[in-house]
Amino acid sequence: MLELRHRGSCPGPGGAVAPPPREGEAAGGDHETESTSDKETDIDDRYGDLDSRADSDIPEIPPSLDRTPEILKKALSGLSSRWKNWWIRGILTLTMISMFFLIIYMGSFMLMLLVLGIQVKCFHEIITIGYRVYHSYDLPWFRTLSWYFLLCVNYFFYGETVADYFATFVQREEQLQFLIRYHRFISFALYLAGFCMFVLSLVKKHYRLQFYMFAWTHVTLLITVTQSHLVIQNLFEGMIWFLVPISSVICNDITAYLFGFFFGRTPLIKLSPKKTWEGFIGGFFSTVVFGFIAAYVLSKYQYFVCPVEYRSDVNSFVTECEPTELFQLQSYSLPPFLQAVLRQETVSLYPFQIHSIALSTFASLIGPFGGFFASGFKRAFKIKDFANTIPGHGGIMDRFDCQYLMATFVHVYITSFIRGPNPSKVLQQLLVLQPEQQLNIYKTLKTHLIEKGILQPTLKV
Repeated sequence: MLELRHRGSCPGPGGAVAPPPREGEAAGGDHETESTSDKETDIDDRYGDLDSRADSDIPEIPPSLDRTPEILKKALSGLSSRWKNWWIRGILTLTMISMFFLIIYMGSFMLMLLVLGIQVKCFHEIITIGYRVYHSYDLPWFRTLSWYFLLCVNYFFYGETVADYFATFVQREEQLQFLIRYHRFISFALYLAGFCMFVLSLVKKHYRLQFYMFAWTHVTLLITVTQSHLVIQNLFEGMIWFLVPISSVICNDITAYLFGFFFGRTPLIKLSPKKTWEGFIGGFFSTVVFGFIAAYVLSKYQYFVCPVEYRSDVNSFVTECEPTELFQLQSYSLPPFLQAVLRQETVSLYPFQIHSIALSTFASLIGPFGGFFASGFKRAFKIKDFANTIPGHGGIMDRFDCQYLMATFVHVYITSFIRGPNPSKVLQQLLVLQPEQQLNIYKTLKTHLIEKGILQPTLKV
């Protein structure tokens, strides 16, 4: 291409070859154009080399060690690798589900700690990949700044949560009042400190790569911290908004694997060759049925349907309330063809069961694309799993790649179709106001209720 350009024989409009320049023209305006073109070509070549190196010369990451317990290895030694992996995945899946049930029994606070622990571990796995790929460049402060930014972002999001849901507790602590009052300013100042440290750490010949890793850290924060914050926000709306979406993703993951393992013949997507259409479709129907049944069972109990609130008088989280209409049985008329099959005209359902169909559909049709995205990421860096934390499953991120996408959907779904004004949250905000402000609100509210005829006007003596 360069040779043709210098000879003046590049194709012109319509594919025709332009005639060579006349004698003497090279000394005029064309000489300047040629010189500029050469400079641009040189710059393009240099950056092209960097890009090609970044894509094709990514260092091979050594394979993860096998952490399968020795007792399982001995028990399954006579099986083929396919069935051995099936049993290992199955046993550890049941173990993790049992531990999850135990944490649910321990209450909302333990679930929040679980979400925080998963968030930190997922962040660690993604950042470690970046470090293992680029550690040979000896980038200064990369890991330190990555963890510093994680602390800053967690401080911001969890501080917002404390301000929203723990207002009465904050009122009793003067130090916390100061931190909450200036929370956003403090968060911004902490982030600016990290930003300045990054600028000061820039090293000649590594600028481009350092900005790659700066972006890597921030995208990782977006994927892990932001989504885990939304998970906790969903939990405060009621444990059922936490359990049904998460269990639907787990159910889809398990049933899709089983259908694909036993019946899979047709590949689904090139990014993940083991995924099949049979597993995808089987997982969809299984997840919708599971979500519908799980919603019916959980809707019966206040422990799962009531919003999670912090009670300062008992110094703990409570889940006590009068269930809303969403969690009260309603009668629905059946379509004519179902009336003929079921021999009844109406059916009693919890309205939340209708919403569970939307949640399960997303978990089984769109949720897997979070896994496909993770598969593409792993292929880009020539790795099989994010880590080897769980034998047969990979890392924590390998198990929760679909959960983060689901958390965002549930939060958007609640704010768009479910959530109304929260009296408890409004009351907590009123309690932190100055007495004069509280009196003004009281007078305004009283006047409003009198005008609507709810309260009788008081007679002045």
